[in-house]
Amino acid sequence: MAITSIDIDRGLLHDAKKLLGASSNKEAVQRALQYTITMQRQRLALERISRREFSDEQIDAPKLDYSD
Repeated sequence: MAITSIDIDRGLLHDAKKLLGASSNKEAVQRALQYTITMQRQRLALERISRREFSDEQIDAPKLDYSD
């Protein structure tokens, strides 16, 4: 893991620690970065899905009912 020195607003770091339940500054930054990456990947996946076009066969595909 690389050691990096950055300036972070103390108020933002405090809020991030509190909201993320982090016990250290390092943990807060790591969790915030992971959260940001996860949310961005989800947004991009949803954009790809929303642009997808489905054929009539896919739209009218058989549906399974698992309820008893």
